[in-house]
Amino acid sequence: MSDTHYAVAAVLVAAAVTFALRALPFAALTPLRASMTVQYLSLRMPAGLMVVLLAYCLRDLPLTHARALAPLAALGVTVGLHLWRRNALLSIIGGTAVHVVLVSTVFHR
Repeated sequence: MSDTHYAVAAVLVAAAVTFALRALPFAALTPLRASMTVQYLSLRMPAGLMVVLLAYCLRDLPLTHARALAPLAALGVTVGLHLWRRNALLSIIGGTAVHVVLVSTVFHR
């Protein structure tokens, strides 16, 4: 087999494997969409993941130190914006902006 034929065959095999690996999750998930367990998890997991992320982010927060006010204020703004507007993007941007402004101006070292 010539080098050209070998290279073309290698590219075709790589393309077929890549396509199959990208299509496999969609083919595997199709029967799961009707599952009651998957439907239940799709409703409950987003809130559960947010609680886990919140606990992870605040786990080492020194509550007796003044620097704890910046993340807590940002958390309050994030929750308040989300309850007010129900817009995740606005909540994330607002909370992040409050945290960055407080850390870089009020609580800088």
